[in-house]
Amino acid sequence: QVHAVESGGGSVQAGGSLRLSCVSFGNVRCMGWFRQAPGKEREGVATLDTRGRTAYADSVKGQFTISRDNAKNTLYLQMTSLKPEDTAVYYCAARTSASCTLYSGANYYWGQGTQVTVSS
Repeated sequence: QVHAVESGGGSVQAGGSLRLSCVSFGNVRCMGWFRQAPGKEREGVATLDTRGRTAYADSVKGQFTISRDNAKNTLYLQMTSLKPEDTAVYYCAARTSASCTLYSGANYYWGQGTQVTVSS
C-alpha cells in the first residue's frame, strides 16, 4: 500500500532555509510536494519522477529544489530564501503512475502535512 510520511518544517524568518523530508512506502513512481496556504487551494510546488525529471511551480523556480535518496526511499524539498508568502501546510504526495503532474486534483496518496511558517 502506498503512503508517505513527512518530517521537517517549522518556523523561520524571511530569507532563511528549511528542508522537508518524506519517506515513501509502496510502488511509487512519482512523488511531489504541494502546499496549501490559509484560505487558498492546494497548489503543486515540485515533482520528481523515477527518471529524475523534475517540474516546479513558477513561483518557486530557483528557490526550491526537489531531490530523492532512492536508497532511503526519501524525498526532500530544500527551500531557500523563504518569504512570508511561502507560509503554508506542505504535503508530500506519491502516485503509482509514472506521469507526474503539479495538478493537486490528480490521483495522489497524501502525507499528513507539515506546517511551514515564514515570518517577516
